[in-house]
Amino acid sequence: MILHLIADAPPPGWLKVENHRSIRKVVALLIPGLLPSFLALPPLPTSATANPNLPLSIPLPTDSSTEIPFIASTFSFACPTRAPGDQTRMYSVLSSFFQGPVSGEEKKKRLLQRVAYPVRYLLTLEQMVENDYPIPSYMADIFQKPPGWLETTEPSMESILLLPTDQQQSRVYAIDCEMCLTEDGKELTRVCLIDYTSGITIYDQLVKPAKPITDYLTRWSGITEEALAPVTTTLTQVQKHLLTILGPSSGPTSILVGHSLESDLKALKICHPRCIDTAIIYHHPRGRPLKPGLAWLTKKWCGREIQTRGDGGHDPEEDARACLDLLKLKVQNGAGFGEFRTDYESIFERMARAVGRGGPGTIRSAVVDHGNPSAMHGSKANTVIPCTNDAEVLEGLLQSVPGHEFAFGRFTGMLATTNLAEPSPEILSSALANLNNHLITLYTSLPPRTAVVLFTGHSDPRKMAALNARKSAFESAIRSGKTAEDIDRELWWTSSDGRELEEEVEKAKRGLLFLGIK
Repeated sequence: MILHLIADAPPPGWLKVENHRSIRKVVALLIPGLLPSFLALPPLPTSATANPNLPLSIPLPTDSSTEIPFIASTFSFACPTRAPGDQTRMYSVLSSFFQGPVSGEEKKKRLLQRVAYPVRYLLTLEQMVENDYPIPSYMADIFQKPPGWLETTEPSMESILLLPTDQQQSRVYAIDCEMCLTEDGKELTRVCLIDYTSGITIYDQLVKPAKPITDYLTRWSGITEEALAPVTTTLTQVQKHLLTILGPSSGPTSILVGHSLESDLKALKICHPRCIDTAIIYHHPRGRPLKPGLAWLTKKWCGREIQTRGDGGHDPEEDARACLDLLKLKVQNGAGFGEFRTDYESIFERMARAVGRGGPGTIRSAVVDHGNPSAMHGSKANTVIPCTNDAEVLEGLLQSVPGHEFAFGRFTGMLATTNLAEPSPEILSSALANLNNHLITLYTSLPPRTAVVLFTGHSDPRKMAALNARKSAFESAIRSGKTAEDIDRELWWTSSDGRELEEEVEKAKRGLLFLGIK
């Protein structure tokens, strides 16, 4: 919808805007924690097992009956929304909002660009953060390394400035690790490294954990007590050896390829800047954000089966070689190989390409948000303003709107308040009043013909989160070797709990959207 209002996208099927080219600017505000009850609205209709359909719009009550008078006096209707997710989880509203399908013309252009170098498939910083990778300190101040962690030496400026065609000689290694369970949780027990060019296994080492082993996890790791008995190699020795291989001693920093590679890096306690993840460059048949399994990918695209040893566990050399072969297929067949659904791109990329308002590059965008948005959803915006509270978000929007056609801001004060177990009436009233005042101040400053898009993203997620935490704890206990009899009955996870979780997830996904033009 936003791309239709200020760029060149076709109109959405559910909304018609007359004379949309008269709109000069769009301001989008995400306000999580703004619940229907604060607007004197009944709970949104929902059913995870019956009819999930929602009414297209709900008339708003008068401003005298709501705790946010600005919304009732400015907008006429609330449009129910549904956050992305599956039956048991809700996915990121931010990621969904800032990503849109690539147009048919752009996708054809991308598919014609047959990518001949592995370097083109490197994860961006945004992708690494989104997928919970440990980030080297010289890339961004995001990940605080605990004791015992190391990072690859920072790449030289010369290697960073090289074009992809100059980097075809970059060293690429496929890696896979196996872990066992110790008193301190999972620890590394084996690591395997295979050279991309030659296919030779250059490092395959069993590792002795620092803490006593409580479960060898043989049915997954393939590691046995007998295999580890004579091993003396420690994690520190493995780290030292790998850093000599991966560092930029001669030429560009090496590239690591793996499947859900963040797990291997965490097992190694190493931060590395140049990563390729086959769980990301290949698609799940049901589309993102689901990730495909390595065994399924290898069967589908390489035509062979792996991980068939049953209780004998996985073979890290076999898994690493599968990642290597999947990357080679991607390089040989192009970026579209292994994809099932429409590719996605940042809405800022789409805005930058739009030709409807003076040509490409004429639509300027701004993101004003908490934390470090430049490392994530705001990385491709023209202007990014990081904030620590809602007052700073308001100030940033007041500064940004005059010089940008699109501005996004997120007020989180209500989310922080509703996340409290039982916020006092005074705290809740203060948070609602602050939000109402922020909205009035911002709206008053907007120039005429500005479209205002205000959305909550989701409802109260606390019950969903609590149930998921209980489910994860129970599954973790079972994976660690405990039986149901070893677990307190009140901590059991049953089929009725599963049905309750589905209901709570569906409730949490429900949000509200308000549309208006000043």
